[in-house]
Amino acid sequence: MLCAIYVRLSKEDEDKRQSESESIQNQKALLVSYAAEHGWDVYRVYCDEDYSGADSLRPDFNRMIAAAREQRFQIVLCKSQSRFTRDMELVEKYLHGLFPIWGIRFIAVADNADTGVKGNKKARQINGLVNEWYLEDLSENVRMVFDLKRREGQYIGGFPVYGYRKHPMDKNKLVVDPEAAGVVRQIFQWSLEGRGMQEIARMLNGLGVANPTRYKAERGWAGSRPAGNGPGLWSKTTVWRILRNEMYTGVMVQGRRRKVSYKSRVLIDVPPDQWYRVEGTHEAVICRETFDAVQQGLKLRSRSDGTGEAHPLSGLVRCMDCGGTMSKCSNGKTAYLRCKLYADSGKEKRCTRHSIRLDRLIELVQRRIRFYIGSYYTLGELDVGPERNSRRAALEQEQKHLAAQAEKRALALKNLYLDKVSGILSAEQFLDLGESFLEEKRRLEERLARIGGELAGTEDTGRPSDLAERARRLLHPEAIPRDLVVLLVEKIEIGEKYPDAGRQEIKITWRF
Repeated sequence: MLCAIYVRLSKEDEDKRQSESESIQNQKALLVSYAAEHGWDVYRVYCDEDYSGADSLRPDFNRMIAAAREQRFQIVLCKSQSRFTRDMELVEKYLHGLFPIWGIRFIAVADNADTGVKGNKKARQINGLVNEWYLEDLSENVRMVFDLKRREGQYIGGFPVYGYRKHPMDKNKLVVDPEAAGVVRQIFQWSLEGRGMQEIARMLNGLGVANPTRYKAERGWAGSRPAGNGPGLWSKTTVWRILRNEMYTGVMVQGRRRKVSYKSRVLIDVPPDQWYRVEGTHEAVICRETFDAVQQGLKLRSRSDGTGEAHPLSGLVRCMDCGGTMSKCSNGKTAYLRCKLYADSGKEKRCTRHSIRLDRLIELVQRRIRFYIGSYYTLGELDVGPERNSRRAALEQEQKHLAAQAEKRALALKNLYLDKVSGILSAEQFLDLGESFLEEKRRLEERLARIGGELAGTEDTGRPSDLAERARRLLHPEAIPRDLVVLLVEKIEIGEKYPDAGRQEIKITWRF
């Protein structure tokens, strides 16, 4: 008679083991000996390590079930019923449902569970309930520990948010990653300028910037998902997630999704008022004012015409009568805004057109903004100087930081050697510590070499700063920057046009 041996161990059983390999080997030895004593031949030993007893997707467990379905053996042998499963549903499905149909006998040595013994079923069911209650209590205890850490502002994610890295001495704390943080700042700046997410993704790909997944994988950070052989390109979804992530303001935000239950892998979204938010847990990459301005812009931005860039007043213009938004349309040469309710209501015409030429409305708003700003400033009064290439400046800043770190590693190696000569450290301790410092020093030098190569191909133009350019655009007759419109204008209401009277009311509600 053939028997299949199944062994399993997971983190839920840590209090029952000295080491995984030893405990697995002990299970195997016990069951192989038991099979020999009863004259059964072992068909195969199936083993799952680091899998919960409630997990129905265990690889070897499912291989064994597939072989049982094909009736390749007659007995399933486990140390205990909990090794087979802690899920009462699986107990009923296999032990009392499919196994008898397939002609499979289940035996658990430690708790005397045996489907071949009449009158043993109730004991197996009680055992199954106890095992499931144990797993439920364990899951609840783990959840309480995680919730406590979330309330305290400790980071419990598997790998850090792009723009940060885990603190080398405290895995529950985040520190800024200079290179990735520079990319994040650039993404927010582009969004402030009114660039759409698709356009930002194209610009990053054009600069050859690796997306977050590839960036982490290239550095071998633990927990990062494999990047595969793809090009590591950015997408508008990735850009959107970064722009919406409050973590960049120094606020620890966790608990945005949760499992339906301890028996399910399905995650559901949690309402924002139930998130765990702790301020000041880590250094901010983006200031709160910039973050809020970007959120306002995202809320107002409408779908573009495929260019990836919304028009400066997009999302701000409303119908004065119905309060609805104004949609953009064109006669082939000129762009107009008209009441969206009027356009969408078909023959009912639940509102009127409220049509206005987009270029004339933009010019009107531009004149009003220029008037208000001009009341306070002139271009000569603005203290704006030349600004260097932002990408080059970010690289030089990172180069300076990494060079200082490399120098510290070299000094640490020197001190280690002196400690070894002085007899403070043993040769073995010196080798262990020295290897770690050398590896870190090598990584820093590799990154410094890459930065040097990038700087060699990046021209320091010394061009005027973005602020000076924006001030010039503001105070001279050119297109106004969208980020300034969003900051100053709350809404623009358009009344119906009366051609006979030559009048159309336009009301601008300001934020100041």
